Amino acid sequence: MHHAPAVIVMAPIAAGLAVRLGFYPDPFLMAVAVGAGSDFLTPIGHQCNTLVMGPGGYRFGDYWRLGLPMSVIVVLCGTPLIAAIWPPA
Repeated sequence: MHHAPAVIVMAPIAAGLAVRLGFYPDPFLMAVAVGAGSDFLTPIGHQCNTLVMGPGGYRFGDYWRLGLPMSVIVVLCGTPLIAAIWPPA
């Protein structure tokens, strides 16, 4: 699924969950936005990944080598930063 429809589907779910838990929806929505922008694992995750695949001579499996560490960094850094900048309650 492309990242734009994923945000359209997940944003109301995240906001509703935040409200039910008694938190502000802002950090939940930021987590959805950051997650949607972190599509590093496959060439079909984002159109830019697909565009560089042919000219760069990349194979499908090459995206995991750098994409997995980048995804882990986004989760490890993004989660505390979102919580620090947008406190949940």
